[in-house]
Amino acid sequence: MTVGVREQPRGAGSPRPRPGARPGLVGWLTGLAVLAGVGYRLWLLGHAAPPTNSDEATMGLAALHIARGEGFPVWFYGQQYMGTLEAYLAAPVFALAGGPSLLGLRLPTLALYALFLLLTWRLTLRLTGDRWFGLLVVTLLALGSDRIIKNQLIAGGGYPEMNAAGAALALLAVDLATGRPADAGRPGGRTADAGRPGWRLARWAAWGLLAGLMLWVDPLVLPYVAATGAVLVGFCRRELWGAAGALLGAAAVLGAAPLLLHSLLTGRNPLHAVLAASGANASAGWPDRLHGGLVLGPGLGLGFCAPGQCATWQLWWALALPPLLVIAAATAWRALRTPDPDPAAVGPGAVSPRVAAAVRLALVLAAVATLGAYTVSSSAGLTPVESSRYLSCLLITLPALLWPVWTAARHGLGSATTSRPGIGSTLVRSVAVVLLAATLGTAAHATWRAAETVPATRAAEARHTELVNTLRQLGVRHVRAGYWTCNRLTFASAERVVCAVVDDTLRPGFDRYPAYRREVDSATAPAWVAPAGSPLAEVLDERQRATPGSLDLVTIEGWRIYLPR
Repeated sequence: MTVGVREQPRGAGSPRPRPGARPGLVGWLTGLAVLAGVGYRLWLLGHAAPPTNSDEATMGLAALHIARGEGFPVWFYGQQYMGTLEAYLAAPVFALAGGPSLLGLRLPTLALYALFLLLTWRLTLRLTGDRWFGLLVVTLLALGSDRIIKNQLIAGGGYPEMNAAGAALALLAVDLATGRPADAGRPGGRTADAGRPGWRLARWAAWGLLAGLMLWVDPLVLPYVAATGAVLVGFCRRELWGAAGALLGAAAVLGAAPLLLHSLLTGRNPLHAVLAASGANASAGWPDRLHGGLVLGPGLGLGFCAPGQCATWQLWWALALPPLLVIAAATAWRALRTPDPDPAAVGPGAVSPRVAAAVRLALVLAAVATLGAYTVSSSAGLTPVESSRYLSCLLITLPALLWPVWTAARHGLGSATTSRPGIGSTLVRSVAVVLLAATLGTAAHATWRAAETVPATRAAEARHTELVNTLRQLGVRHVRAGYWTCNRLTFASAERVVCAVVDDTLRPGFDRYPAYRREVDSATAPAWVAPAGSPLAEVLDERQRATPGSLDLVTIEGWRIYLPR
């Protein structure tokens, strides 16, 4: 007798609800969870949270230049990788609003989060057929720890759009593999796109366009592109030899056109820049990499930790993740090797159980590849807290990862021929329920801790707004400041104040947009701006003491402005 996690009676392949059917309790609860997730993030945006920085301001400046028609950047300013899709999405908002703002920059990222939530809910239903499980997944994604919120809302390049694209790729793979033309020739078979070949070709084009776009935007999502692509090859290889494959390839080239054209025109390989950014040119010991990648990484990347840190008790997810990945892969593989039932019994348009299993397996393998690539990089060892953002794509795997746990929590262990519970089944069911409860509880606690930081973030933003207003009142047009001050100041002032970067020794620093450096260098007497108590402020204070009368000091809360005489 074979023993394993028993699948639910209504799983993948079950008939879909009839059109016009009432959503019922689970439908209303799911809708409330979606509204809560979007509403929570909208509340954060209204309070200038999460805190912005000069990197996000750099994307905002790119959007401002696009809106004005002054430039159309391919890459994030100052580097040769990470596409500027977020800037192109924000540019129309700036144009309609009559100018740049942090809220306008982040409205597209909020829309991308809402899209990710809806796509994941739809993907969960297509893979499992269980609406209550879909509610659980949506509830988890509606929560948001410090790291999760930053990944989803900060327009710093790549992260807000990757999850939405990854979920869309998986959902398209499910529909294409289920509705393949070969199904129409089987007794009782019927494709999901029967009578609508145009819709099927549109899906192929959409998958290719998204894959190409992600190649340009950020390569972190490529494991999910490769994994869902493997599903299409496995189930639709014959179709890929025809018009579908040609259309997919053309759409992929179109999506990646900015990257391809730039590489051809400049002769530069963006892969080299990506490897350098991942820490390939740095050195970190294996103990630090393993600790950052496998201990700190999962808790931070999946939203179980407080802002900027992980307490010891929050690291339990690092112990749970490896067995969960193994169990999810094993159950998906087992279902993949099980022959599909009679198509007439499955129902028209329903997902084939083997297709659902293949996509679940693909999502798990993509998560393993993502986790492995991050762990072997030096970033995991050198900057584990901040670099945990590289694991943001793991959220795409959540439905496949938790499905066996949910099934065990509802049905325990059993055989294919009996539903009689035993001691082992009761124990497994209890463990699964505790695991799901702990997952929800830990994520909710991290969300609460993140919400607690909002008043401090709002106060800091108010102090920065006062800095901008003070500079304008003083008639200051050109300043020198540190990296994390410069572009943020330039963006907040809509380029009415232009800043050039200096380090803590007053030497020229890294200017992502060199035109600002040239403009400041040509100015008569640029001012200096430094956060109160910073090393840069200490150096400027020392200069003021050494040469009295050379600088006039203006202080406001949190900032020091030095005006040359």
